[in-house]
Amino acid sequence: MSTKYETIGATYARTRRTDPRIAASIWAALGDARTVVNVGAGTGSYEPADRRVVAVEPSARMIGQRPPGAPPAVQGVAEAMPFATASFDAALAVLTMHHWTDLGAGLAEMRRVAERQVLFFFEPEYADLAWIVVDYFPEILDQESERNAPGVADIAQHLDVVSCEPVPVPADCIDGFGGCYWNRPEMYLDPDVQRGMSCFAQMEAHVLARGIDRLRTELADGTWDAKYGELRTRPEHNLGYHVVVAR
Repeated sequence: MSTKYETIGATYARTRRTDPRIAASIWAALGDARTVVNVGAGTGSYEPADRRVVAVEPSARMIGQRPPGAPPAVQGVAEAMPFATASFDAALAVLTMHHWTDLGAGLAEMRRVAERQVLFFFEPEYADLAWIVVDYFPEILDQESERNAPGVADIAQHLDVVSCEPVPVPADCIDGFGGCYWNRPEMYLDPDVQRGMSCFAQMEAHVLARGIDRLRTELADGTWDAKYGELRTRPEHNLGYHVVVAR
């Protein structure tokens, strides 16, 4: 993962920001934890300001984009964290597990270093329902990170799952992850937005251009709105994002 994000992670600080509604779900899942390790922390989104946080991130480029005053970050991987057993009250992982090289090892490490594990992730069973995949970029599902993306059943093979709750994506979500712009398709035409989504940033240039051209055409001629325009009226949408709590 570290090599990948040295290449594709250049714009994350601009397009991947903490959305307060999603943050509320994640932070509530942390419960009364006072110390938190953020695994695969990226640029630091969703790190709670009212708790002691240490970040673990393999990419120097991502660490370099963390804002001034952010919690300290250690360069390292989920599968081998440089902390003693039970060093933290909670271990947090936000939209990162699909990039790990060994899911079982990463989750075992989260369990080793913290009594409570909190995971915000996309349930892959929903991928076939996303219009961006179905109509414009079916190639997303061919990417290794997406083929290997774990669902709650996979997580439950390694952790004692206490709860798994859906987290609807707000209509005006400010965190530019893959499903963020479910009701604002024009945003996917922005190259900075594309570079901030690993599913697009990993895509071959000609495949990306083909899908973007089709989306641009169907926005201009009204085809997208004829099929999906109702989405523009919803205050939020359940796209398959969930927060899991395990102990």
